[in-house]
Amino acid sequence: SFPAAAAGRAQVQQDPFLETTEGTSIRISCSHPNIRTGDFIHFYRQLPGQRPQLVAVTAKAPKEVRNPEGRLWVSADRRSSALWL
Repeated sequence: SFPAAAAGRAQVQQDPFLETTEGTSIRISCSHPNIRTGDFIHFYRQLPGQRPQLVAVTAKAPKEVRNPEGRLWVSADRRSSALWL
């Protein structure tokens, strides 16, 4: 499960549930139309019985993700993002 977190004032929309088989890539999209200057985009992973773990954070630049391996992308206007794993 990969819920996205943002500042309390932000409205964040994403698919409530995504599923893939092990070894198959997945794209997790997130919409945050009211993002403000200075807001960062965070993606977390929470495994069963564990606390959420930060996977990636960025303001606008694409980021390589190491664990799990992937890439975080942000649209030019910063109103949407996607995490490829």
